[in-house]
Amino acid sequence: MTTEARLSCRCGEVRGVVTNASPQNVNRVVCYCDDCQAFLHQLGRADLLNAEGGTDIVQLAPASLTFTHGQNRIAGLRLTPKGLLRWHTTCCNTPVGNTLGPALPFVGIVAQTFDAGAQRADDAFGTPIGAILGKYAIGKAPAGSTGINLGLLFRAIAKVLGWRLGGRTWPHPFFNRQTREPIYPLTVLSNEQREALRPYCGPLPTAR
Repeated sequence: MTTEARLSCRCGEVRGVVTNASPQNVNRVVCYCDDCQAFLHQLGRADLLNAEGGTDIVQLAPASLTFTHGQNRIAGLRLTPKGLLRWHTTCCNTPVGNTLGPALPFVGIVAQTFDAGAQRADDAFGTPIGAILGKYAIGKAPAGSTGINLGLLFRAIAKVLGWRLGGRTWPHPFFNRQTREPIYPLTVLSNEQREALRPYCGPLPTAR
């Protein structure tokens, strides 16, 4: 397994690196929630969803991620005023990280951003260890994706708590340490814009 993983947007304008990359240092899950589906449809990047509408996400400590090129091409989006901050590039609409505030230190990155050249996300992080929120999957929910997976839940809590106590919040790739405010511009969708995405998501999407 490699100890460093490089990520890149589709056009290559935005690039970054994750240090201490290994299956032991991250959570990698497939999320089928309608918000993750809606976000990628908003970006015009439904190509990153699997056949059932799942998003393959690598969750890691903020301090392990550094953007090395193209920071001026990063912006944020919230589907609702209190939703996740979902960061993406403005050059080719590639998602580059989902976060909450610094108090809950994690960054969730779509796994395909690590698939550059000969490198693959599997090489650095292993394969997904589970799936969540399968009730929103398109068609039949994948096995093991519905209900509460206590193993995944406890692992996620342990990782985030460990990152916070271990000082892995800072430096944060998306927040200013002094002000705790986002570094990059942020847009919040209106209620009408969010509702317009719903026909593309969920078990029985009506728009394509």
